Amino acid sequence: MELTDRMFEKEVLQSDVPVLVDFWASWCLPCKAIEGILEELEQEYADFIKICKLNVDRNKFTAQKYDIMGLPTFIIFRNGEEVVREVAAKSKRELQHMIEENCF
Repeated sequence: MELTDRMFEKEVLQSDVPVLVDFWASWCLPCKAIEGILEELEQEYADFIKICKLNVDRNKFTAQKYDIMGLPTFIIFRNGEEVVREVAAKSKRELQHMIEENCF
């Protein structure tokens, strides 16, 4: 799911399930490199979490609110709170570990 500043509170902070947000930009080559991995994870974990993307160039308010400095940045939110943050492209296994350690 592609997020916007307007949707962020409802889709992420008010979500009944944990949410992994990928903060990205179109000019970010590592962000592009992991798109396929995120799509795979979205299918694998669809019953347990939401995986969303937020373009930092189009949604500056949310990017600034969460002090996004490096891309990609992955944040898992649970019950409206940030529980873990990772910066830089990750392998599928690293993202699976992040999800399994913080969402179950």
